[in-house]
Amino acid sequence: MISTMQLSDKLLRAEYAVRGPIVLRAQELEAQGRKIIYCNIGNPQALKQPPLTYMRQVLSLVEYPELLTNRSGQYPKDVVARARAILAKHPSGTGAYTQSAGIPFVRQAVADFIARRDGIPANPANVILTDGASKGAQAVLTALLRSPRDGFLIPIPQYPLYSASLTLFGGEKIGYLLDEQNGWQLSETILSESLASAKSAGIHPVGMVVINPGNPTGAVLSRENVAMIIVFARRHGLALIADEVYQENVYAAGCVFDSFAKVMHALGDTETPLFSLHSVSKGFLGECGHRGGYLELRNIPEDVLGEFIKLQSISLCANVPGQLATYLMVAPPEPGEPSHDLYVRERDAILRDLKKKAEILGEGIQKVPGMFVDVPRGAMYAFVRFELPGEPGVDPAAMSGAERERYEAERDSAYCLALLEETGICVVPGSGFGQRAGTLHFRTTFLPPRDEMEELVTRLSDFHVRYVDQLQSKNHA
Repeated sequence: MISTMQLSDKLLRAEYAVRGPIVLRAQELEAQGRKIIYCNIGNPQALKQPPLTYMRQVLSLVEYPELLTNRSGQYPKDVVARARAILAKHPSGTGAYTQSAGIPFVRQAVADFIARRDGIPANPANVILTDGASKGAQAVLTALLRSPRDGFLIPIPQYPLYSASLTLFGGEKIGYLLDEQNGWQLSETILSESLASAKSAGIHPVGMVVINPGNPTGAVLSRENVAMIIVFARRHGLALIADEVYQENVYAAGCVFDSFAKVMHALGDTETPLFSLHSVSKGFLGECGHRGGYLELRNIPEDVLGEFIKLQSISLCANVPGQLATYLMVAPPEPGEPSHDLYVRERDAILRDLKKKAEILGEGIQKVPGMFVDVPRGAMYAFVRFELPGEPGVDPAAMSGAERERYEAERDSAYCLALLEETGICVVPGSGFGQRAGTLHFRTTFLPPRDEMEELVTRLSDFHVRYVDQLQSKNHA
């Protein structure tokens, strides 16, 4: 019988907080009959967000082409035409492997989408279709990490995909703090300090991850901030991973999503390697289960591109329904087509609802003493800061960095576990994403239905006041 002692140390050290111990406890409680409000992961359709009719109609016909013969009259004409066109271009259907980099007409559609979105040239040969954006990110890390001392700058707080993958692949994590007091934007000073600290520790920085709009922060980077990051990366010879899966999720007035590709083109940068990620899992689609996405590569030589395609070929290809879901994301029904109006209504209703729920969460938490958060400007999350009274005889400032990190992780984990046990609300401790020393956070989504979000804020407020009172009473006992 195999034991954990025989497993890879890299696997044992990898941590993925959004599905960690608190989530396992939530599942146990749910099995016992408790109602759990899952706010731990961006999984929209699991929280009652409806799928878009157009996507499911087209996919159903492509998955089961017999419907085109005996049921096509039950579908809008443009849906039938789209399904027939897909099968004409890809007659082997969804049950056969595709080219390693993906179905050619889908890659062309992705390039056309980027060109429309940004007003810049895009080459389908530089598009690789992936099983969600996560596989694209992991492909870049796999390709660029040549030595155990190679490292990637990752944001703090960050999405744990990056820290866990770096551990698995044997690279170094170089954290750079986001500026919480400035809408979670990036600071060039902090980037420079993080880079210098890594180099002094013998780490060789090879790349940098930026998530925009932000996970877990809900921030939207300004165009000026994006430009600063590109110039910084070029100056220091860093490749850029632009995680842009929430590009449709921008809610705040005055906020605009500017892709790294668009800003890089405007800067005339033809040297900095750029790896851009997008996915069908987020936005207004929420098609997490279809595992569709793409990786676009810029400023990459032909021989390097060939190596990335070889890497993709090792897994044969991305799943075909996910590739087609990506196609339908980047090539939705056109104005004048029968499905267009319904598509727009469903899309806009989802985005309006997300905007309203972001306001419910942010404005509600702002009223709770000892809790702090801005109304999320984008994405699907808020990174909520909370304060707890100190413990008698405990001075975190006197601890080493590692000791303090463990202490704060114990405190925010205990808080989140108590929140789950008492209220049924499942969130993720901030320590699972990284946070500035001396602060405590948790990440929550605002994906549950609107009535549940209102209930969540009430429960959260009551819990926090009660939890702080209990700690104060214990301290005075």
